[in-house]
Amino acid sequence: MISRRNIRVKVMQSLYTLDSFNNDLKPGQAVNLLKKQIDQSRQLFVYLVYFISEVARYAEKDALKKASKHLPTQNDLHINTKIAGNEILWKILEEPGYKEAIAETKPQHFSEEELLRKTYLALIASEEYKDYIAVQARDKKNEKDILEFIFTDLMLPNENFISHVEEHFINWEDDAEMMNVLIQNFLQKPTSYDFNEIVSREKWDFAKSLLETTIEKKELSMELLKPKLKNWDAERIAALDLIIIQMGICEFLFFETIPTKVTINEYIDLAKEYSTPQSGQFINGILDNIHKELTAEGKIQKTSFKNSTF
Repeated sequence: MISRRNIRVKVMQSLYTLDSFNNDLKPGQAVNLLKKQIDQSRQLFVYLVYFISEVARYAEKDALKKASKHLPTQNDLHINTKIAGNEILWKILEEPGYKEAIAETKPQHFSEEELLRKTYLALIASEEYKDYIAVQARDKKNEKDILEFIFTDLMLPNENFISHVEEHFINWEDDAEMMNVLIQNFLQKPTSYDFNEIVSREKWDFAKSLLETTIEKKELSMELLKPKLKNWDAERIAALDLIIIQMGICEFLFFETIPTKVTINEYIDLAKEYSTPQSGQFINGILDNIHKELTAEGKIQKTSFKNSTF
């Protein structure tokens, strides 16, 4: 489920954390940290799917509660529960992998009933919801769109929801954009996602190799980098920029199926998004310079990457 860019972000974040260890790394510590980073993303993803499903299912709770009043009104007895039977929702709920993930992560233990209720009330007050229940038939696009609406229009812009998520998931700030893409892709094809394997074996091998190679080849990377800095003081360059450059150099030299153009573009984008305002241009200049030098020296050897997922 996690993309190549997501993998690079996780490796970058792990390296940034490890940078504070002052080279005092125990065997396996770096890989274990990376695993933890990815598992935190998995837990967050499971919780977001859980919250969406609980908002949709709240229609049944609302109907039962109002029908149980001492003197229910006609409106109380005719709450529309169409969304609780949303076909995509039930594909998710019946997925064995999702059930296992829920049993393991136990999102219900830190879900807030009042937050769910208020999100549901915002849902049923929306024009999107009224349009949804006005159509009796179930259309695949409409089923997807209403669940997506809960996430993109009711959860993400809600400061109370974001505060709630930040309280329980320290990785929210780092993973927010990734989760936005994952959830929307997931709602397109919910049964194609494996909740127990948010990273495929191939991508995990890439992540592990990129992490370990960047650590092992740090001195080589710095040797290639320092002559390109000219008037720059290596000690004053943003730590994240150095990590991004080191990762880029390692992809040039040791990941033969990744096109160099892809590497440069990916790390420029990461620098723009995660580092300083000037970092994108800086990374572009440095990596392009190093790439040209390594190419001229015949040190970059790439194989056919036509069929590679990277």
